[in-house]
Amino acid sequence: MEFGERLKVLRTSLNYSQKELSEQTGLTLRTIQRIENNEVNPSLHSLKVIGEALKTDLSEFVNKSDTKPYEFNFTIKITDMNQFLNDLKALVKTHWKTILIIVVVIWLVTSYTEIKSGIMDAWSGK
Repeated sequence: MEFGERLKVLRTSLNYSQKELSEQTGLTLRTIQRIENNEVNPSLHSLKVIGEALKTDLSEFVNKSDTKPYEFNFTIKITDMNQFLNDLKALVKTHWKTILIIVVVIWLVTSYTEIKSGIMDAWSGK
């Protein structure tokens, strides 16, 4: 029995319709249908919200004896990454003084013992 079939058995045993599961998870009804029909592998987000809605740890659901391993696809959209970099540039551009102060304070705190010993050595004339 594949993952989607096991998910359908669990959902129906808990008396959830696909529509109710869709509403509780925020996933579309079509996504739930495609997962249960094994048309797609659910994303990590989908697994998480379905597991929370069904109050079940879905990691126990994956049959260890399946002949093919369960696969996850991890995709980062280039447009999302470009937007992140643009936001980061804007943040640094507008708050560079604050960032500089924070970096200097962190450096001073982490280097306190070396700075203190250097000052003490200079004071005593070593």
